[in-house]
Amino acid sequence: MKEVAIVSGKGGTGKTSVTGSLIVLAREDKLDMVFADCDVDAPNLHLLFKSELIDREEYHGSRSAEIKEEECIECDICVDNCRFGAIEDYKVDPILCEGCGVCNLVCPSDAVWMRDRISGYIFTSKTDYGPMVHGLLRAGEESSGKIVAEIRSKSRTIAERDDRNLILIDAAAGIGCQVIASLSGVNIALIVTEPTKSGLHDLERIIGLVKHFEITPLVCINKYDLNEDMAEEIEDYCEKNELGILKKIPFDRSVEGAINAGIPVVKHDENCGASKALIEMWGEFSEYL
Repeated sequence: MKEVAIVSGKGGTGKTSVTGSLIVLAREDKLDMVFADCDVDAPNLHLLFKSELIDREEYHGSRSAEIKEEECIECDICVDNCRFGAIEDYKVDPILCEGCGVCNLVCPSDAVWMRDRISGYIFTSKTDYGPMVHGLLRAGEESSGKIVAEIRSKSRTIAERDDRNLILIDAAAGIGCQVIASLSGVNIALIVTEPTKSGLHDLERIIGLVKHFEITPLVCINKYDLNEDMAEEIEDYCEKNELGILKKIPFDRSVEGAINAGIPVVKHDENCGASKALIEMWGEFSEYL
């Protein structure tokens, strides 16, 4: 079983649009897969596929203190020791509470207990292209790397149970903990970049992360014809660093139409420039699987 992460050093490169089309093309090639949306702050892969939710489970990534009024002696020791100002009138503000547990440790009457807090949710959905596992953190919650690890674990369980041979991961943008958790242990990283100065800068950052994990990197330059000089600069960088460029995808208004229609561009218009480039790219990309 192969695991592939589609990443980008920055947002707005078209990573999820590329991922959606690759999922369609993989299924047309009779590959049985599970795909996972590992951007838990702003998941959007599900917008490209008609899906049926079949499971939702709570994710507990943190704890919050709670004071039992009947046992509290109002000594103020917890208030004095809380460095986050989360306790007022012997009640804990769950938004300010960081779950450190110091109030639980110092309370002389054992009136404070730590309860698991719902930090987000992990969903499993059914689509025409295979099972999709995705998650969502609640506003203000942390532990994004941990919930991504849970999403990937569930994806592997489904793949092994159903004898599926590919897991495609749509990672978050950037190089933060969500991306680190998405990359750990994968076989291939497809990096989607764009022909801008920030695109090149952030490509360099994500390449550093991919190399740290000793993952095979492949590069796709999306919307390359918006700035062909910059695209050439990215190609030169890739050549100097012995990075394979799979394809240069042209800017195409059909992608906007596909997004508005809620389907991948290769399903929206297979004859447009972007779709043709993606189909060609899949032919090269599939050789690595």
